[in-house]
Amino acid sequence: MADNDTQPVVDVSESTTEPDFDSLTGIVVDGFIGAVGGLVGTAVMTAVLMVAATLNAFDLNSFTVLAELTGTTALFPANPAAIGYLVFLGGGMITWPLLFASIGSYLPGEKYATKGIPYGFVLWTGFALAFYDGYTGLLLVLYLVLTLLSHFAYGFALGAVFDYLSKRPTTLV
Repeated sequence: MADNDTQPVVDVSESTTEPDFDSLTGIVVDGFIGAVGGLVGTAVMTAVLMVAATLNAFDLNSFTVLAELTGTTALFPANPAAIGYLVFLGGGMITWPLLFASIGSYLPGEKYATKGIPYGFVLWTGFALAFYDGYTGLLLVLYLVLTLLSHFAYGFALGAVFDYLSKRPTTLV
């Protein structure tokens, strides 16, 4: 091979750029990651709550309270539980992922997936009280265990999506 046939060496370390997380685009991407994580987490949580509902340890009509508290029953008065679930889904996709993103680095665990488990426990304490519907005996035990498992699943799935989708600097969430 002649000397004029050699290719110049390109230093790719200088040509790759870090994502700019302080820009509006970075903030939108972070919000999208949180929403996707919340959607996945809420979907997994819903599956466990459906098991609890099948065992009569959770009443899906409990979501009606959320619709009544927010005044959204006027949107679809025929099924306020469905509207309440949409409010619940919105919280699971927006509110709780934002809180997780802001405090996640302070939670125990090495990855966000494992940090999500204690986070789910904290969320469960409020959920267990808010959605309690007079369960006693074995149904109370099933209610507590299954709703706790659903919140562990939510936190783990939320964190797993954060781990999978985010390529963030260590100083940011």
